[in-house]
Amino acid sequence: MNFTNPDYNHFLLDSGVFGWVYKILTPIEWLMSEIMYWFHKLMTLIGLPSRGLSWILAIVFLVLVVHAIILPMYVKQMKAMARMQALQPKMMHIQKKYKGKTDQASKEAMSRETMKLYQDNKVNPMGSCLPMVIQGPVFMCMFYMLSAIPYIAHGSRGTLGAFDKATASEFADTYLFGLKISNTFGMANASGKVVIGIFTVLMCLAMWYMQFNNMRKNLPPAQMEGSQYKMQQAMTWVFPLMYIFSAISMPFAVLVYWLTNNICNMLRSLWQVREFPTPGSRADDEKKKRDHTNENRRREKAGQISLEEEALQKAQEEAKLREEHGFQREQPKRKRKKKK
Repeated sequence: MNFTNPDYNHFLLDSGVFGWVYKILTPIEWLMSEIMYWFHKLMTLIGLPSRGLSWILAIVFLVLVVHAIILPMYVKQMKAMARMQALQPKMMHIQKKYKGKTDQASKEAMSRETMKLYQDNKVNPMGSCLPMVIQGPVFMCMFYMLSAIPYIAHGSRGTLGAFDKATASEFADTYLFGLKISNTFGMANASGKVVIGIFTVLMCLAMWYMQFNNMRKNLPPAQMEGSQYKMQQAMTWVFPLMYIFSAISMPFAVLVYWLTNNICNMLRSLWQVREFPTPGSRADDEKKKRDHTNENRRREKAGQISLEEEALQKAQEEAKLREEHGFQREQPKRKRKKKK
């Protein structure tokens, strides 16, 4: 593919395996194009120009809509993960019980006990993957739609949802910071390349900080050592660097979407670490302290004693009981059976 002078007569994503995959995803592409179109329409009604910021805001709005739809499933995922983490000691007990046993009967018994543990605690290990399963196709559709728009504007590709030739031309002629949003890095001038570079750096920073914060605060000390931890540390740099190579080949509109999406993911991750920390992690300790302080504030407003005063009062009552009844433990009395 020549990024400096693309062949607008041949849209690569409409051919081969890509063509089949994106054909299957057409309903999602259609829905996304309609959301962008009608939000853009709303922006023009309140006075924004039809070419320019209104289309940029339409991309941002679409990202926010996708995240709003996914959020309830994400919260469910966090709760499921918390339940899974709470089951880890029992899981380790089962694994230790069948460690080194490779016969078929032992494997089946281990599988049965694991499944029973999940069922008894109403946990589905696959439930935590659902938001990722949804986000993947959504990103693919967003990438496809924003990549297809220049071809629709050129007339070499047919209409896609709300984007006919006139609407696509209007979108493709939109500029942000002096850069046409349908241009790739190779098609941009020097100042446009700088803009794409800044967006790429911000995308990488958002993704890097999300992973860095998660590792720094949301891992128990036992998991912050060994080769697996070093591998995780390395991946915090590898994934953002992969963005650099991908960003060169994508239209600037995709980078606008990507940066917005990464910022949303980072904010959501910060909230997750704060509200649903891994047991035993630094974030978990901070949450316990925060909850303790908040409970004391609530009690103070309600005119109730603090947690410390309550603990002191309980200790004093226990000490008083020990003084009254002595320090010897009272032996349980056997009930006498009634004589028949």
